[in-house]
Amino acid sequence: MTGLRKLLPPINSRSYYFLLGSVAIFILGPLGGITAAYMNFSLGFFVGGQVLAGILGSVVTYGYGAEGKHGANYIQTMAASVAGLSGMAVLIQAMTWLGLPEPPIWQMVTYFMCIGMFGVGVGMLYTPILVDRMQLSFPSGFAVANILRALTDIRLLRDSIGKLGGGALAGITSGLAVSIPFSGSLGTYMTSFSNTGYSASTLGAGMIVGARIGFPAIVVGAIGTFLTPWLRAHGMHDAHGVMLPFLGPHDPFRKIAFICALGMIMGAAMVDMAMLAGTAVKSFGQAKQAAPAEDWKKTDNRFLVGWVAFWALAVFAMGVGVLHLPPVFVGIAIALAFVFLMVNGISLGISDSNPISSAFVLTVFILATIGLKDPVTGLLCATILLISTSVGGDMQQDRSTGWRLGTNRSIQFRFQVIGIAMGAVMSVVLARLFMKAYPVLAVNQFAHPGTPGAEKWQSAMTYKFVGALNSLTHPNPNVMVALGLGIGIGLLTEVLRKVIKLNRDYKAWVAGGGEAYYVDLAVDCVLLPSPYASSFGGFVEFGTSAWFGVGGIFSSLLQTYQSRRARKPEHEGLPEDMSTMSLVGGGLIAGDSLAALGLGLYGLLKTMM
Repeated sequence: MTGLRKLLPPINSRSYYFLLGSVAIFILGPLGGITAAYMNFSLGFFVGGQVLAGILGSVVTYGYGAEGKHGANYIQTMAASVAGLSGMAVLIQAMTWLGLPEPPIWQMVTYFMCIGMFGVGVGMLYTPILVDRMQLSFPSGFAVANILRALTDIRLLRDSIGKLGGGALAGITSGLAVSIPFSGSLGTYMTSFSNTGYSASTLGAGMIVGARIGFPAIVVGAIGTFLTPWLRAHGMHDAHGVMLPFLGPHDPFRKIAFICALGMIMGAAMVDMAMLAGTAVKSFGQAKQAAPAEDWKKTDNRFLVGWVAFWALAVFAMGVGVLHLPPVFVGIAIALAFVFLMVNGISLGISDSNPISSAFVLTVFILATIGLKDPVTGLLCATILLISTSVGGDMQQDRSTGWRLGTNRSIQFRFQVIGIAMGAVMSVVLARLFMKAYPVLAVNQFAHPGTPGAEKWQSAMTYKFVGALNSLTHPNPNVMVALGLGIGIGLLTEVLRKVIKLNRDYKAWVAGGGEAYYVDLAVDCVLLPSPYASSFGGFVEFGTSAWFGVGGIFSSLLQTYQSRRARKPEHEGLPEDMSTMSLVGGGLIAGDSLAALGLGLYGLLKTMM
């Protein structure tokens, strides 16, 4: 290691920061950004790039030994910022679905960048409250801190990269296999297999989350398939007494189920937010007097307030002066960002869940109550909430990692804002690149269900955005029924889950193992699954749900088998983010996205030649 360190620039030198920034913004950031955008286009959610960037960043800083953890943290901070904002490419897709003429690239890049800068500023302002004073756990931030500490072990580093690389190779291979047209019987077989909804990213995502989240999606998808004929024959009556069926003759289950699924999330969120508020009040009451901040913690609060004010005005100026949005709606959206960044930050810190989609949809509903009628205006205003809660949550999570490692907070902030600028560019570029390479992405699946080729591109996040915005101009009594039903199911389910899961005797019984483990598994998978997990089955078609669930089941079965082996794993005690299945699953997602990008670029170049 001493010899390797001689080849590296000195820590805290300009060349040191140049090395870290170059790796993050030109290699790991784009890799994570392509993966995030692809996942949102193909599924409707994306896995944060902190773990992948932390592992690969540690390769660069390994020669520094234990001191390299800070450099790896700077790398993952910047790379994750690029990836998170790149995933917002679905907003451009939603504009296309709504028929909005594409604004000039510079307008969208500038608008996204202004919102991102505003979001990280507010997130940084809340850091002393959520991270230092309340000391919320931020599970993913804790996991990344452990990873950066652990990766000074060359054996662990080699194993982690091997698993990621193996998964990526499998993802690229299978992605090409189901996308390239083959001739003869092989072509027929591959087409049939592809029509099942398979993609390596779907399988990989299921492997990451496990059976307790993956299996409920299968259950809901199966229920939807069973109920589809009934939903096509029944519905509510409009103001003129005409019966409007829940689904049209050829509509898929998710065209009405996504409203119910959104309601389930909202109902569960009501319970969680109420509990989080109580926890926050209790934490404030129990917090001890803060000691003087160490040097690495210190930030200039006057600078931060000025930063937030400047970028809030920039967002307002872009929204009103350039995009011609009503000032009152833009102002309300900016004000709501302060509320949701605190609420979502508490949720992320306690449960590791950042409900950015809920923030978007709830903003649309709030604006609708004060007169919003135009879906395009709703989309561009709610974009402020979607991007700011996403990047602000990443900011707080990264600060929690830095808090555990003692990483300089001001330097980390600078790496993050540079990543935001790059991510704003990539989000728009990737949106146009993917939609030109795969024209089916530009087709409004809400208005044109069953579009050939859409099986692989579920775009669930875009689907629920556009569906919620369509309700502004096409009021339908079925929508309110489905929303009310979903809220009721989510509220009741989450209350029952809290009563059961938080019961001291029940927790002790489950901890004892044996049959209690299987009862608890049945509760999570079938009897009372988390509304956040089961709602996924309402956003995508059954084939996608099935492969997602299969990945989760396989992952959980393998991990259960490994945990029961007499010989303990070599690196016992590492976070789940570094389990074999999570690393292979992440590799599958990355490989599949690279395969799709490669095929898309090839198709574009072929048409240009």
